[in-house]
Amino acid sequence: MGISLGYNQYGKAECHMVHVDRSTPVHAITDVTVTSQLIGDFADTHLTGDNGKVIATDTQKNTVYALARQHGVGSPEAFGLLLARYFVDGFAQVTGARQEVNLDHWERIPTTEGGPHDHAFTKAGSEVRTCVVTKHGAEETVISGLTGLTVLKSTGSEFHGFPDVPYTSLVETDDRILATAVTARWRHLGTDVDWDKSFTSIRQILLDRFAQTHSLSLQQTLYTMGEAALAAHPEVAEIRFSMPNKHHFLVDLEKWGLDNPNEVWFAADRPYGLIEASIVRDDAPPAPGAWDGVKGFI
Repeated sequence: MGISLGYNQYGKAECHMVHVDRSTPVHAITDVTVTSQLIGDFADTHLTGDNGKVIATDTQKNTVYALARQHGVGSPEAFGLLLARYFVDGFAQVTGARQEVNLDHWERIPTTEGGPHDHAFTKAGSEVRTCVVTKHGAEETVISGLTGLTVLKSTGSEFHGFPDVPYTSLVETDDRILATAVTARWRHLGTDVDWDKSFTSIRQILLDRFAQTHSLSLQQTLYTMGEAALAAHPEVAEIRFSMPNKHHFLVDLEKWGLDNPNEVWFAADRPYGLIEASIVRDDAPPAPGAWDGVKGFI
């Protein structure tokens, strides 16, 4: 029986960097967390401990800082491509790279006297803009996305018609709260994209469809969101979602002589339904391995 080294990659995880653009008195903050991983001819370090071809993980971290200083950061996608190209094109032993760049958003503090402050900021919630860039030789794949986009509808959602099988206890409803925290990632067909414009548009489409779709299930809402994003963006091949159903249960107040016309709800944090699906453009070319570096379903 033979034993051999399988697929491997290595790098520096979660390099948290804040870049301040001071080119004008109105500063701009770019807060990113970068995970850099390299693929290539690194068998020797595994098999014999020979590190002659290893680009140290600390070097990868420092490269993140240096390229930010030289080129700025810009969008997560542009910075991920910059890093991937630097490593793959610059080192013969590096045949591939995976660069994950997540962006936390900061907003200017609105002051009473002077409006938005030039250099004071507040963090804008838990939502994170995400990006994974993979490069294998000349082939480049960009997967953009977001996570932690928490949304809720106080009406306009139903759930009924499901089978009454053994152990079913859920009561059918034609008026419920629908809430979820959207994680979405979408694969681009190329790299000639206005990344910020595309992201802003897709995010708004997802919000519009969530708000305006009369929901018969979270699955239906998810599909409608993805379908609308693909219809508006021919440069996107597919979009994947992971959406927990943040359950809200109507509180029974009858024993205290009170009615409850869908006003008082118990917000449960667990367990929760977890809805995941991909919506794919039929004519999009396949991208074997494009999602390999993305955690979980997405």
